[in-house]
Amino acid sequence: MKDLKAIIFDLDGVIVDTAKYHFIAWRKLANDLGFDFDEHDNEKLKGVSRVESLNLILKMGNVSKTEEEKTMLAAHKNDHYQSLIAGMNESEILPGALELLKEIKNTDIYCVLGSASKNARRILEYVGLFDYFDEIVDGTNVSKAKPDPEVFTVGADALGIDYDSVVVIEDSLAGIQAANTAGMFSIGIGDEMILNAADWVIPSLENIHLSDIQSRFFNKNLEDN
Repeated sequence: MKDLKAIIFDLDGVIVDTAKYHFIAWRKLANDLGFDFDEHDNEKLKGVSRVESLNLILKMGNVSKTEEEKTMLAAHKNDHYQSLIAGMNESEILPGALELLKEIKNTDIYCVLGSASKNARRILEYVGLFDYFDEIVDGTNVSKAKPDPEVFTVGADALGIDYDSVVVIEDSLAGIQAANTAGMFSIGIGDEMILNAADWVIPSLENIHLSDIQSRFFNKNLEDN
């Protein structure tokens, strides 16, 4: 029987909501280029890299730019995004996240961040959660995007623990697929119809305790053995 040794959290949509700031920054860029960009358009950017997001937006506006101009536009978008997240504080921690992190902190279970964001460390500092994590893996540590499991396996490898001793908490289908590929127990936050590949789907971390996660993890282990 495997012991639960680590819980890996995705950042956006699990601990904080930074997607709204990406939307604001991309919309400003589109407006500056002479066209609008709404929430429906923004859905097409979920899980997509900054460069590919820019290409999609330019296509939406039927705008053509050189590679040099694209680099400059992506940098402008990121500058705006950086200025927006600089105003983040503990009030933007999603319901239940802080309480769960505090519970884990009082155990011998490792707490890990696994996020593709290159701003992850900065955001954790802004909202006062940096010290809750034993290991942080972000966009500066990995090169492969989810559903590749690299962002999760790097964290487990750094701690020297087996993948099947790890729980991953994610809000995206690509993240759930990445966790499953690594052989980790996956918890999906969001719509069960979308995240049905997860071992357990919940609407949010609100009122979710470490004991709930441990129970689900051990029950899955019993089923598999």
